Amino acid sequence: MSDHVEEPKNFAPKEPVDLDPPKDDPIAPEYMAKCDGTNDGFPTYVAIKGKVFDVSKNPAYSPNGQYHVFAGKDSSRALAQSSLKPEDCRPEYEDLSDKEKGVLNDWFTFFSKRYNIVGVLNGTANL
Repeated sequence: MSDHVEEPKNFAPKEPVDLDPPKDDPIAPEYMAKCDGTNDGFPTYVAIKGKVFDVSKNPAYSPNGQYHVFAGKDSSRALAQSSLKPEDCRPEYEDLSDKEKGVLNDWFTFFSKRYNIVGVLNGTANL
């Protein structure tokens, strides 16, 4: 498996997605950590720039999925750097290049068109 994830090319999903209005409910990091797809009864979440997306229906984020590394945390830095390395899956991205921040914004748009925003991760440094 590669250490890099492909950057999003097309923001519109192939099939239309009926999304709920975004929520801004606070989500504690301790709860978020349980939402990594390995705990029965918990959804699978990925946070980008502090916004929490419910990716439960996408097997790519499940324990055996190719993007499981992003689940249960804010993976902004890894997405900005197109990295699948666990050590890059953290919220800090303010020190990245403008190009990398652009990639992160593209990922945020990509997720926003596919997954419900269920809350805001507490304690995210970039908000």
